[in-house]
Amino acid sequence: MLNLEKSAAAFAEAKTLMPGGVNSPVRSYANVDCNPPFIARAEGDKIYDIDGNEYIDYVGSWGPMVVGHAHPNVVKALQEAVTRGTSYGAPTVIESELAKLVMSVYPSIETIRMVNSGTEATMSALRLARGYTGREKIIKFIGCYHGHSDSLLVNAGSGMATFGVPSSPGVTKGTAQDTITVPYNDAAAITEVMDKLGDEVAAIIVEPVAGNMGCVLPKQGYLRTLRDLTAKHGALLIFDEVMCGFRASLGGAQAAYGITPDITCLGKIIGGGLPVAAYGGRRDIMQKVSPAGPVYQAGTLSGNPLAMTAGLETLKIITKEPEAGEADYSRSLTLKTKKLLLGWQAKAKEAGVTIQAHQAGSMFGIFFNEHEVYDYEDSCRSDQESFKIWFKCMLEQGIYLAPSQFETLFMSGAHSEEDIDRTIAAAAKAFQAVADSRC
Repeated sequence: MLNLEKSAAAFAEAKTLMPGGVNSPVRSYANVDCNPPFIARAEGDKIYDIDGNEYIDYVGSWGPMVVGHAHPNVVKALQEAVTRGTSYGAPTVIESELAKLVMSVYPSIETIRMVNSGTEATMSALRLARGYTGREKIIKFIGCYHGHSDSLLVNAGSGMATFGVPSSPGVTKGTAQDTITVPYNDAAAITEVMDKLGDEVAAIIVEPVAGNMGCVLPKQGYLRTLRDLTAKHGALLIFDEVMCGFRASLGGAQAAYGITPDITCLGKIIGGGLPVAAYGGRRDIMQKVSPAGPVYQAGTLSGNPLAMTAGLETLKIITKEPEAGEADYSRSLTLKTKKLLLGWQAKAKEAGVTIQAHQAGSMFGIFFNEHEVYDYEDSCRSDQESFKIWFKCMLEQGIYLAPSQFETLFMSGAHSEEDIDRTIAAAAKAFQAVADSRC
């Protein structure tokens, strides 16, 4: 059995100090009926808890650690940067350097604004869309998560589409009423809503590859439908690529699927492990943002030099031209991810367990489900008890995964072929444990 005595004690104390003992609900292990390991340090693709256990990490701080933990280039740059001060509240050249590098990978972004979190980016993008169009309604998709700003914490209700109903106490009905929710991957539903209300809609916001109901890919042609509908009705299309940016491909989902949004939200990787996000898009839209325009948004720590440094060094690594005969960084991650998932699928089949395996570049995940998963309802029909058994068995073997079937996993450049082989071998035992539990 995995020794987690120190972690258990630390968690007991944390619960007296913080709600649920965590500072982000996704860190909670309530979904899998166990306590979380408390992490002491990380390096490469490994994390180490305060009890001395080592894990192969496929969470990667929920996505940003694409080059692995404590990459020497990032650490060295941060060590040098911190000696020059941690924050100035004033412009720096490095902000422009990071902006130019991001924009070179994302041609749809002609102007960019740095912020501190994905929630800030999506919230600001929606305010900008409303300010630009002069309209108030927005459309989001059931199961797509865009942070915890009030207008996005909205329940779906029933039927094809529903006007917003607050999904969290503290969110007012007035705030939620202009948010319309529609099933993800349902072209007929979004077409029907836009035909009725399109001229009142400021923007459609979507995770082009959903990462918060598990990893769920868009159906063929679905994103094109969204692009065509927004163009037809004069609404803006916002791609929330906070999670899938630089993951679905180097240029994100918009490059992978050939769709150009009006506004893109980015995060995770552009901070290299520090709190950074951004929103950007067409110049005429972004020029509405203060101080260039009337749509207000500000943040004292936005663009702070440490975060910009970590992001810049990370992007330099993943955008570097490969040596002759080598795959580029993004392609290499995709191949590693594919090898891992093929291994998991084979071991599941050997154990007689049916899974659905999804991959978008270096994002991936599985569902214990007999049927394909296209939306939130499909995801909810997956077998949560089997996932708990599988998860705990993997953790016991030193494989660190997200403690929920509704979360996405991530590959990094630090994962070795040997680690992937070890993870596949661990999965064989875990799938057998699931099969045995069903007997």
